[in-house]
Amino acid sequence: MTSSAPAAPRVVVVTGVSRLLGARVASQLAADPRVERVIGLDPHEPPPPLAGLLEDVELIQADARAATGALAELGAEALVHVAITGAPDPQHGGRAAMKEQNVIGTMQLLAAAQGAARLRKLVVRSSTAAYGASFRDPAVFTEDTEPRAVPRGSFARDILDIEGYVRGFRRRRPDVTATVLRFAPFISSTAETSLTRYFAQPVVPTVLGRDARLQFVHVDDALEVLHRAVIEDHPGTFNVAGAGVLALSQAVRRAGRISVPLPESTLSSLSGAARAAGIGQIGLDQIDLFVHGRVVDTARLEREFGFTPRTTAAAFDDFIHGHTGGSSLTADRIVAAEQAILDGIRRVRAAASGTGRPAALDAVAGDQS
Repeated sequence: MTSSAPAAPRVVVVTGVSRLLGARVASQLAADPRVERVIGLDPHEPPPPLAGLLEDVELIQADARAATGALAELGAEALVHVAITGAPDPQHGGRAAMKEQNVIGTMQLLAAAQGAARLRKLVVRSSTAAYGASFRDPAVFTEDTEPRAVPRGSFARDILDIEGYVRGFRRRRPDVTATVLRFAPFISSTAETSLTRYFAQPVVPTVLGRDARLQFVHVDDALEVLHRAVIEDHPGTFNVAGAGVLALSQAVRRAGRISVPLPESTLSSLSGAARAAGIGQIGLDQIDLFVHGRVVDTARLEREFGFTPRTTAAAFDDFIHGHTGGSSLTADRIVAAEQAILDGIRRVRAAASGTGRPAALDAVAGDQS
């Protein structure tokens, strides 16, 4: 384990506090007596349910363009960048807005950080999506593994751009300890992500003939790693995931759901039509994950942080405990699921042909955040 000899930063800026992850990161830092001030930077006002978490956090409603003055004037010693979105939202600008936030926003934020004289620590939320997902993949990715193919999905491409900007920042500001955390998909009893909604559906579409190996990280463990990365000094890039794997078929069965295997081309077509209609956000990132899976090595994290996240199976079990109300496979539920499949396909076809806009399509579409 790397010793944390330097003192904890006194002034910390956290981006993305209008969403639950950023709000919880800021809240935990504000509760740490070693930290004197925590400032939340976000262009959006946090929703009322997050107000309690942010009582001790100073809020600045501004986007990354305004960060130059904010970081310098506040005397920020640490910057925690978690304002990364995982999927385009058709109601809020779609893919263009997603790229503006993820890529352009990160570029502007790091440009501001470069000029912050007192800054000595940068922590960036990344994703194991950086490795992509293809048939060329190794069985296990380490932090030094390069993607074997350019990812098809927009989120994975954004992650590669973000990490590229961080590498440039490291060259320009070698005096700043920069930590990049590549998280496996988040999961817990209360998490709201593309995969939690996917597994919460009564009917779970899968890829025919494939049984991908998956890893998750419990949200509470992700928060612990983020907190340690701020308080302690851990330069470098780290995989953050629960040990062990779950095959997709195992996860579906553990969740008590009904699997509907579809040819990859069919699933891609249905998902594309759903996205075009604004009723679903399952994209190429998720489809490639369902086809190829992704497993990462976490030895570096455990060695350097002295922390071991709970296993993938344990994290997934916590998710199941939060969704017990809909997990039993009764005869009525099977009949309803079969009807949902048929209705869902009809609705997507209708939306694709322009004959109507369905309100929901839980059977064949999910979203990611």
